[in-house]
Amino acid sequence: MVWDEPVPIDRDRARATYLAVKRTEPGGGDVPDVAKELPGQVTLYPGHVLVTMDLDTMDEMSAQVFAVARAHGMVCYDPQRDLVHNVAPLGVYEGMQLHTGDGMIVHDPDLGLVHDVLATLSPQNPFVALVSFGRHFLQVSPGYELEYKEGTLIRAMVPELAEVQQAFHEYATGGRGFLDRHTWQDQAV
Repeated sequence: MVWDEPVPIDRDRARATYLAVKRTEPGGGDVPDVAKELPGQVTLYPGHVLVTMDLDTMDEMSAQVFAVARAHGMVCYDPQRDLVHNVAPLGVYEGMQLHTGDGMIVHDPDLGLVHDVLATLSPQNPFVALVSFGRHFLQVSPGYELEYKEGTLIRAMVPELAEVQQAFHEYATGGRGFLDRHTWQDQAV
């Protein structure tokens, strides 16, 4: 679902908005410009646009919906993954990509999304990576094994999700404090 919010929102608020809108009747006057650009089946609600898609094309279509929403400065809530995509705040690496083991790819993800996606690590989502192609990346797998590569691949075990989230936040915002806080091992290939 896509709609306008004046400031970034958390996923609890996005979920509540989505559920409240779904309890109302579709319809809502003029078709907004954003709805004309969205792929899939579009249903209009007052101030909101719901995009329905099948599971086979969900990853590709979700990426398209998010890109259109961002281009229009709008929030996008993914009820399948229970994730909200805000327009900001973004990391410092233009073109950075967020990849997940369950198939999601987001270009220039907002920092809240990165934080929330890390909590979805599971056998169904076996990794999360932030990639600045051609430069470096940071990824994590369940059990909180961090891998960082900027020339040489190094690995560290991190005991708690909060520490992983902090490392990803620092990486996305250009900080490297996570490199000093953890014990890293060289992984010569």
